[in-house]
Amino acid sequence: MDPTPEDQSAPAGGPWGRNDGPPAPRWLTRGVASVGLTSFFSDSGHEIATALLPTFLISTLHASAASLGLIEGVSDALTGVAKLVSGPWSNDASRRGRLASGGYLGTALATGAIGLCMATWQVGVLRAFAWTSRGVRSPARDTLLASLAPSEGFGRAFGLERAGDNLGAVVGPLLAAGLVVWVGIRPAIYFAFLPGLLAAAAISVAARESRRHGVSMVPRTWGLQLGAMRDAGVIRALIPIALFELGNVATTLLILRATQLLHSGPTTLALATLLAILLYSGHNLIGAVVAFLGGHWLDRSNPRVVFGTGAALYCLAYLGFSLNLHSPLELLLAFALAGSGIGLAETAESTLFARLLPDHLRGSGFGLLGATQATGDFASSTVVGVLYVAASPTVGFAYAAVWMLLAVLAAVGMRAPSQEAN
Repeated sequence: MDPTPEDQSAPAGGPWGRNDGPPAPRWLTRGVASVGLTSFFSDSGHEIATALLPTFLISTLHASAASLGLIEGVSDALTGVAKLVSGPWSNDASRRGRLASGGYLGTALATGAIGLCMATWQVGVLRAFAWTSRGVRSPARDTLLASLAPSEGFGRAFGLERAGDNLGAVVGPLLAAGLVVWVGIRPAIYFAFLPGLLAAAAISVAARESRRHGVSMVPRTWGLQLGAMRDAGVIRALIPIALFELGNVATTLLILRATQLLHSGPTTLALATLLAILLYSGHNLIGAVVAFLGGHWLDRSNPRVVFGTGAALYCLAYLGFSLNLHSPLELLLAFALAGSGIGLAETAESTLFARLLPDHLRGSGFGLLGATQATGDFASSTVVGVLYVAASPTVGFAYAAVWMLLAVLAAVGMRAPSQEAN
């Protein structure tokens, strides 16, 4: 598909085509760096709670794995609704900064308040509010980032943002591990709101840079604009993404699986929890490195290949989690595969949508992408959580692996329109 007249950043090879343009001279600007820092600070905060949530629910509040899966699935679903609603609002560049900063602040406050909960339903309410705020901010942040980066550097810009997100997910669990030893599980969750304040400040810097670049002069476009996005190739590009997300299980279930596998013999629950958190930190560190490198790969290669590679790595990871791996080294390999998979796939998804759409439609596009991601995550987390209890963890993770395999096949089979015409 040819680039849209409003924005010549769309690659000539179509939705999953190759971008062969020369690299932008300066893709790493103050605004792009601010968005990367925003993701780092925010994830550093809410990942404290994410790392401790399985143990807090199962051991402190005496909930079940199915409850954990349901809470995560419902929260992801509300994230998707919020993204779908706030996406068109983000088409208006004058609103992006307020939407993003408010969303980051809401996530931080609600996540820290989880430590006050005395019942499972209270955790569910606060987690849902935090993830709804997360949904409101995401299209605004991604649209800001696309407005701040040169089109030839979209892969690197989104790779940096994903790297910041994953690095925050390294720092957060490590902080959780230290805090849980120092003050205990419940008080440790309180600290989750502090980095969120820094995230709100950092995204304000990015919004100011966007205004300075004059992006607010683009026409305002209300509504999802499904017809315009279909013409740009967005709907077709969502097929492999939807299959991927139907297998994208909440990471809290990975932490729970690792904790239960490690809690055997002389290993206490506290030590098993600590080891699982450290493994999860390794997962996120690898994800950060792979996302950053994958962004460079995307600017020189084919999003279809990058995305398909990520889905294949995830398939292997889930096969590992389906086995009874009691060795920390074996579990580290499974976490590493999952971290590499998400680092490549998420970066490819965001870069693809930034390339396909002009600025005044990107909010709607990122909202639709986010809704697809969250809907799939809701289905996968809920179904796998139920299968985990009703059948076995092996059945649950094997189910997720099948969806990842289907995503690989769909990505491999997806050809650019120009190729199909020949």
